Amino acid sequence: MRLTIFWERMAEHFGPAYADSFAHDHVMTQLGGRTVHEALAAGWDAKDVWRAVCDAMGVPAENR
Repeated sequence: MRLTIFWERMAEHFGPAYADSFAHDHVMTQLGGRTVHEALAAGWDAKDVWRAVCDAMGVPAENR
């Protein structure tokens, strides 16, 4: 998954204003105790980060 698609999906699910705030502030156990930004900076694949967000936040299957 390209980062542009990842951020589009984040904005679609959380809203454009909250997506970055969530990605910056929300520490997720699914990401090894990292935020979305930290996981991406550490080299995690955007697809794996998106799956972790979906699992943690209950994103409906049709929006994954």
